[in-house]
Amino acid sequence: MRISYVLCFLIAAFSAPALAADADLKQEVQKIGATYAENFDKQNAAGIAALYATGGMHVNPVGPTTDIANRYQGAFKAGFNHLAVTVDQVSPLGADMALGLGEYHITGKNQSGEPLDVTGRWTAVYVLEAGTRKIRMLTALPKAPPPKD
Repeated sequence: MRISYVLCFLIAAFSAPALAADADLKQEVQKIGATYAENFDKQNAAGIAALYATGGMHVNPVGPTTDIANRYQGAFKAGFNHLAVTVDQVSPLGADMALGLGEYHITGKNQSGEPLDVTGRWTAVYVLEAGTRKIRMLTALPKAPPPKD
């Protein structure tokens, strides 16, 4: 009976630091998401690119690219000017890597003044680079339209 109490205590003692570390990691990823959105709203493609690790990659339905600033210049030119990001889940992948996933919503107006509105899901792999958490690969895909009857 005492062994079960000891085991419960040990599990609780070692779980608390892990839960705190996971919460810190999620806050760190949420901060990256907020900075990403701020730079997007300012149409600062270089600021977004600075959030990526060296050789970082952005993948969307167009395909993969490591020229992050150019990809966002194209989005701004198309008329997108606002980004909202939510972080739903973050999981550590070892001491210096993490996986995040969530949703995004980008809006704007095209050159004809018609509204642009895209909602989708994203996943990202984060790495530590020179002590700073950076995006190694971000995949963003629009949500599929609802099935037709």
